[in-house]
Amino acid sequence: MDPLTPPPPVRKIVLERDPFVATPPATNGNGIAPAPPNPLQATRARQSLADVRERMRLESVWLAYGEKWVVRDVSLPVRRGEVLALIGASGSGKTTLLRSLNRLTEVTAGAARAGRITLDGEEIHELEVNDLRRRVSMVFQQPNPFPMSIYDNVAYALAERPTNGRRRRRRTPELEQAAAEALRRAGLYDEVADDLGRPALRLSGGQQQRLCIARALAAEPEVLLLDEPCSALDPISTATIEQLIVGLRESVAVVIVTHNLQQALRVADHVAFMHLGELVEYGASEQIFERPAVQRTRDYIGGVFG
Repeated sequence: MDPLTPPPPVRKIVLERDPFVATPPATNGNGIAPAPPNPLQATRARQSLADVRERMRLESVWLAYGEKWVVRDVSLPVRRGEVLALIGASGSGKTTLLRSLNRLTEVTAGAARAGRITLDGEEIHELEVNDLRRRVSMVFQQPNPFPMSIYDNVAYALAERPTNGRRRRRRTPELEQAAAEALRRAGLYDEVADDLGRPALRLSGGQQQRLCIARALAAEPEVLLLDEPCSALDPISTATIEQLIVGLRESVAVVIVTHNLQQALRVADHVAFMHLGELVEYGASEQIFERPAVQRTRDYIGGVFG
């Protein structure tokens, strides 16, 4: 260093308390500290609901595309008052099973189904398909608001629902109140109430997804299907939607497909683990994550494959 160059300034660090010596973690006798607790075993700060009612039931369901069976012999209940999470590696049949609940698998050529799926005791293939999809609504992985205003996105679902045999007109006081209520249930109304005429495509990704949830809720469904609804969102938007999902189970049965195991633990009351089209294990969330009964479940939860 050049002797004429002044020394760098001294940096002072202000401490909020006096320094102290940290206590090292206990070891297991071999000098190795124990592993930190598994975040999947954290206790969720919410309670199960007392009012639980079955809305749908799958009985020995098989689903195929062409000659390939992609879901094999699955039986599950879907209940209001609970969130059911479908977990498993890519290609395990989760989304195919989810889409079968409102017959969206039918839009794929060569799709076939065996077994029985009922909604309030009625076989869904005996229901008119548009009525079924109103009662069992789907929210997709990527937010897909219509290229219209916030209000019109929600009002569209309301206007398409007949009342006393007639389709409702736009911008009636009744319709405006129903749209506002759907936005409130989706946790979006307070953020957009002053500008419902704003184009929906100008909303943030998280707001767009909540708008899609509001649009689905506007039809007053009995079951809400969510296909990885947070996969394209930031952590703050994800947390908002997870809180929304937990709250919605009071009024609607919720089924969510997710690859995020921590998300499944945070939001789900029951979990169905699927692998290669088979339902490997179904049970309460805490049991699946903390005490899985099947080795394949233990391997998946532990990260052996996925």
